[in-house]
Amino acid sequence: MRAPPRERSRAESRRDLALAITYGVTSHALFGLAVGAMIAAMWFGMSASLGPLSTPWSYLANAVLLLQFPIVHSLLLTGAGRPFLARLAPGDTGGTLSTTSFAIVASVQLLLLFVLWSPSGEVWWHADGWTLVVIGTFYACAWILLAKASWDAGAEVQSGLLGWTSLLRGVRPPYPPMPTEGLFRHVRQPIYVSFALTTWCVPVWTPDQLAVAVTLTGYCLVGPRLKERRFSRLFGEEWRAYRSRTPYWIPRPRSRE
Repeated sequence: MRAPPRERSRAESRRDLALAITYGVTSHALFGLAVGAMIAAMWFGMSASLGPLSTPWSYLANAVLLLQFPIVHSLLLTGAGRPFLARLAPGDTGGTLSTTSFAIVASVQLLLLFVLWSPSGEVWWHADGWTLVVIGTFYACAWILLAKASWDAGAEVQSGLLGWTSLLRGVRPPYPPMPTEGLFRHVRQPIYVSFALTTWCVPVWTPDQLAVAVTLTGYCLVGPRLKERRFSRLFGEEWRAYRSRTPYWIPRPRSRE
């Protein structure tokens, strides 16, 4: 028979309480700042940011800022990334806090990209009048679509909530089932699709915005392959059946039955 789980001592409970609150506040604060920075920076076509560098050094710095997000984000989704995430929290709490640690790392990456970008100073086009209203509406809709996709995937995982609340309750993280409802009924990767859309539905176009849109869209097209390999291992035949009936990125008309 399996031995019952060991009860936490009072000292461990106090430690876990402090860690859970610290990681939770940090995760959600950084998440909100990162989303706000991304919305604002792309609204102005990456033409307003705090990066202080001028050419040619700005090209190098911006390239590093742009590439660090897809590279690190992808590595953390691999088998080698999980032990790294587990080491980002003290003691035996790393595994429980791994989703929260992942959200913290991703938020810091986005903050670095959108706050420290060095603008080129060149503006190709900006919307005004009714064009601004229409494009602004599309921009808002893209973000609403991203929020909806994240909710359908399990908002507690996407936001880092799952990790710290599990530690607070002293339980293993109860991961949600494989997402198949909501936007996931139409495409397998709605988060990546809507994330890419946010980079194109902007009212100001600059060389900077084009670089961001092309790079992040490329990542959104290729990056989910790593996630799908993990899902194949975790869910087996259920995943393969879902994959066979659901397109990757582009929705297709559903046949009437």
